[in-house]
Amino acid sequence: MSVYLGTFGKVELRRKSDIKGFRATIKPSDVSVTNKIFGLTVETELEPDPDENYALGELITGDKVQFKSTDGSVLDFVDSYTGAMATYWVYVDELGGIRLFNSFAHAVNGLKTNAVTLAVPGNDIPIRVDIRSDQSRVLAQVTNFELNTERETVDTTSLSDEFRSRISTLMSGSGRMTCFWEYTGNTTKELPNYLVELVLRTKIGSDFRAQFYLKAPGYNPGGVAARINDEVFYDFNAVITACAVQFATDNVVQITADFITTGKVNLRMHTLQEDAIVQEDGDFIPLEQNSNINTGSPAPVP
Repeated sequence: MSVYLGTFGKVELRRKSDIKGFRATIKPSDVSVTNKIFGLTVETELEPDPDENYALGELITGDKVQFKSTDGSVLDFVDSYTGAMATYWVYVDELGGIRLFNSFAHAVNGLKTNAVTLAVPGNDIPIRVDIRSDQSRVLAQVTNFELNTERETVDTTSLSDEFRSRISTLMSGSGRMTCFWEYTGNTTKELPNYLVELVLRTKIGSDFRAQFYLKAPGYNPGGVAARINDEVFYDFNAVITACAVQFATDNVVQITADFITTGKVNLRMHTLQEDAIVQEDGDFIPLEQNSNINTGSPAPVP
């Protein structure tokens, strides 16, 4: 029997949001062609539902975002673009300025040279914005994580009444993950600073999809060659409820993110079939099957 150390686990996150996006307006004065950056304006008195208006912090650097004009007008704030809907990865600066990119890596860097070229629109463009991220990425700098599937132990005292009533029936567990804080320097993995930013979202929501690995491919403590690529992980949707930063002058900076799971928590296992018949060299025996089987046609006579 093998003993598994907490050494080669990993956490994969996929950005997602609540089903509700938000609305805003892109004005000609909001677009800086030289800097390839633009802002979003909210005309509250013209919006029937103020809760759907844009607020600074709803978009996070690295989000894959869909922009769609609500009146069918062309998104001509993108140079030479003739459609009414477009999807890009975004970089968001401290003042809410947005740059558009064609890849996650370029969005994380946020450099003007790689940004999509913009143009001053002819008129105001009313738009709807939705998060469309659909790719899982390994979360960098994870030091530990825990997952609790007892619904009765979920602490919701820190949540607002509106938040509690909306997802109380979906809560299935809770957990925590700890990472060394990092906000720049990696364009392929999800940086831990994303968790700090995610908890600040109010309208789009602090939702994410996670896979917590107990055994990752390549980890083989038992020495059995057939088990080296086995995978065992928890798969679930979750919502960040709190994020704490631990700072000390004589130690590394760490963040701790608390979350609650929403919906079913699944334990996934990708393993080789133990009882499979194999050849002497360990390879599987190929199955030979007549192409006419189950078709109603008689098999050819040899």
